Amino acid sequence: MAIKKVLVVDDSPTERFYLADLLTKAGFVVVTADSGEEAVSRAREQRPDLILMDVVMPGVNGFQVTRQITRDTDLGHIPVIMCTSKNQETDKIWGMRQGARDYVTKPINADELLSKIAALG
Repeated sequence: MAIKKVLVVDDSPTERFYLADLLTKAGFVVVTADSGEEAVSRAREQRPDLILMDVVMPGVNGFQVTRQITRDTDLGHIPVIMCTSKNQETDKIWGMRQGARDYVTKPINADELLSKIAALG
């Protein structure tokens, strides 16, 4: 499955803009959500090929949303990459246990992120 459409979930407008700009320049169609709750509805509406998920957000955090999406019968096929400032090994392990396919830490290294996306496609 080629990855064409990416859902970027982050409560920071700066991070959403940075990731959307990076991905658009790399040829992806980008949709965004600024909360965990919005991420689930956007995923249902837009049917992205990949979700980039922040962890630290008000309300439902990225770990909870990732678990909800990856265990959903309609959305579970969509790979999730955690994109977060939480850089402890335990955070990475926990993210993977929630269903994430990969994990990158902020500040995001553009080449690293694009290679991880390519590996999933």
